[in-house]
Amino acid sequence: MLETLYILAITVEAMAGAIVAGRKKMDPFGILIIACATAFAGGTLRDVVLDNHPMVWIGKPEYLLTTCSAALFVLFIRPWVRHLTETFLVLDAIGLITFSIIGAQKTLELGHGYLIASIMAVFTGAFGGVVRDILCNQLPLVFRKELYGSIAFFSAWLYFGLILTPLTTSTAILITLICGFLLRILAIYKALELPKFIFDDSDSDSDNNTPR
Repeated sequence: MLETLYILAITVEAMAGAIVAGRKKMDPFGILIIACATAFAGGTLRDVVLDNHPMVWIGKPEYLLTTCSAALFVLFIRPWVRHLTETFLVLDAIGLITFSIIGAQKTLELGHGYLIASIMAVFTGAFGGVVRDILCNQLPLVFRKELYGSIAFFSAWLYFGLILTPLTTSTAILITLICGFLLRILAIYKALELPKFIFDDSDSDSDNNTPR
């Protein structure tokens, strides 16, 4: 089940990356680069940090073909992309939780503890979007919008708790996927966010408050 979800996740993330790149008026090569970065950057960072080789897209290069095909498909459906926003939000939520579970699971398999595994879940789930937004010269979505990275973190710990019960691994994955997905959708439609810290550096405040 997780393998199927992973293929769906990289496909959706590649399409999301291609859409962002297209909005930045990139050429087809740039769109492919952004699409692959969005799909694989999180897992690549995880494997680099954990010294795990080969990386997924190197061990299974057919995944590169999947992401490139997804990105090129976006070029053909671009007149209808603006009508598919809600569909992509739903699929992106599935991708986020899938990547998070995979990141947590692989880290545990490599012999690391729960804390490291939860951090790797966030890296795997959210870092692709961070790289995409940085390459597209915009503030990463994960730092400015609805709950995202924190949902990956929560999903990892929910998964850890479930695998310690008599439930099968498949059942634990399914429950985590459903709960994380519903939380992400709720965060989108209710605009749930972490508190923001705003520093006002206006001239008037600087004149009055800056130590001399």
